[in-house]
Parts: sequence; structure tokens; C-alpha cells
Amino acid sequence: MFSFVENKEVRLQEIQSIRAEIAQNAEFDKAFIIMNALAAIIASYALLADSSSGVIGAMLVAMLLSPIAGVSLSLVDGDSVLFRRSIRSLGGGIGIVILCSLAVGLLHTDMPAGKELLSRTHPNYLDLMIALAGGAVGAYAVISPRVINAVVGVAIATALVPPLCSGTIFAARGEWENAGGAYLLAFANIVAIQFSSSIILWLAGFHQAVDRFYRNKKVVWLNAVSFLLIALLFAALGANTKIILSQVLYETNIRKVLNKEMKNFPGAYMSDARINQEDDKNLVRIVVRSPYAFSASEVGGIEAKLPTAPNQLPVELRLRHIKVEVMTKEGPKFDLKLSHYSQPLSNIESIEPP
Repeated sequence: MFSFVENKEVRLQEIQSIRAEIAQNAEFDKAFIIMNALAAIIASYALLADSSSGVIGAMLVAMLLSPIAGVSLSLVDGDSVLFRRSIRSLGGGIGIVILCSLAVGLLHTDMPAGKELLSRTHPNYLDLMIALAGGAVGAYAVISPRVINAVVGVAIATALVPPLCSGTIFAARGEWENAGGAYLLAFANIVAIQFSSSIILWLAGFHQAVDRFYRNKKVVWLNAVSFLLIALLFAALGANTKIILSQVLYETNIRKVLNKEMKNFPGAYMSDARINQEDDKNLVRIVVRSPYAFSASEVGGIEAKLPTAPNQLPVELRLRHIKVEVMTKEGPKFDLKLSHYSQPLSNIESIEPP
């Protein structure tokens, strides 16, 4: 019995110590400002340079997880004072990141957007699951003495600073659709990390540390809002995932049809294909390397076989032809005097694509 009481007291002391540490780390102090400003600068330039290693470095430097942990603890403990303090720190940290990345973005509006920037503009259900897992890892690292504190940086790797920087860089260029997607990803990550962190803290017994949760109606409502936000994000990002998957399948089918059609034109090889929505139509731009030119009727025939787009907009094929000559030891493989493929295929020699 004595051992049980003693263990309970030790556990309560651990909870109090962890709570004090989380509250202290959630403070908006000099270190918090400097580290988040540096993280924003590193992330912004890494995104512009399309450097994944630089982006990871920025994730590990940032300190935005600390106020999110403070919000999570305040919700499970019913501590409105800690909640307000953590929200102010989180808002201040986000403001610092946006301000620094805005300066970088305005200085480099001429640099093209690489895959690191663009990859954060279309959040989906998978991103939300990663953020939930990252938040759980971060919370467990805080409450477990056996886990090195640096592991908390793993939660940052779910991308808090990079999407904020991506959204601001696109906003500086006036690309509001991409900016909105990146900001949505940042918001989803913050909500998901807070939600999973609260669950881990609750399961770890932090709801027993104070006796005010059920008496504080404001905190109850804040937890209800947290549940509502995560549910809305699951619905919205789930729908977005469905749209993205349908678009990927559509583009895959487009390429399959085009590659199949190229087999009807001996010596032709499709080296590039791009699908974009422009002017209320789906433009399919392809580059074909071929010994012979294509006629308008042949391009129209290929276009007619392309599948219908998910958005139901008309499809237009634009074929860019690059003339090539295939040489063998006996001489040219193809008779380049032929103008296009209207000649019978039996009269044209074929080769395998390069």
C-alpha cells in the first residue's frame, strides 16, 4: 500500500515537472523569436533552391511545436491562462515566420517554383495523417524521460514552417491559389499536432493533475472546437485527396493512350507530355520526336481517342513535332521526303523508340 502511494506521488511530481517545462517552453521569449526567424530564412531559401535537406534543417530548428504543446496541455488540464499564453506565442511565432519569408519572397520573385514549393500547395488526407502521427511522437517525447528531447523535432518534420514559408512566397508573387493551398496545409498540421498531442497527454494522466476541467465550460467548448476542426479537415482533405487521385488517374490514362497511338506512327517517340487546364479546356501538350511530320487530321484523330477529363471540360491536343533522322551503316533508316503518315504503313520502315 505504501509503495502504491509512493509511486502515485512520484507520478504526480513528474506530471507537475513536465507541465512546468511545457509552460516554460511555450513562452514568447528571445530564443523563441530568434530560432523561428532563422528557421523561416533557412526554409525559404531551401524551398527556393529546391533543397530537401535544407527544408529538413529548418524543420528541426523551428520552435513552433512548443506553443502547440502548451495549447494541448491547456485543453486537457483546463488551464485558460496557459491557453492564452500559448496562443499568443503561436500567433507571434507564425507572424515571425511569415514576415521573414515575405522578405525573402519579395527579394526573389524571379526564381522559378521548384517541386519543394509546389509539393506543399495541394494538401490531402495523407498529410493530415502524417501530422497526427508527428504530434503524437512529439507529445510522447515530452512526457517520456527515456526518449531524447531532440526527437521532438520529428514532429516539426510534419512541416509547420515550410508550408507557411511556401504560402508566403507564393503570396508575394500574387499566386493566391498556391498560397491558399500551402496555408491550408500549415493550418491542418497545427490542428492535427494539437489534437494528437492532447490525446497523448490525456492518456498519460494529465487530466488528473487539476480538478477544473469539467467545471470550466470555456475549456469544454475549446475542446469541442478542436474536435470539430479535425473532423472538418478530415472531410475537406479527404475530398481533396479524391480530386487529386482522379486527376492522377486521368493523366495516367492520357499518357497510356498517347503511347499506344504513337505505335501507329513508325519511328515516332513521345518525349514529353503535360496536361494543364487553361481557357476553360484541358490542354494536352506533347513533344514527339519523329522522322515524319504530323498532319492536322492525324492530330485530330489522336485527340478524339483521349479520355474525358474529370472536370468534364473539352480536351485539346497540341503536338509539337521535332524532326529526327535515324542513320544506319546502310544510310538513312527512313525516307524523309515523305511529308506525313498518310502513306501506307507497309511502305514505311519502323524501328523501336530510342
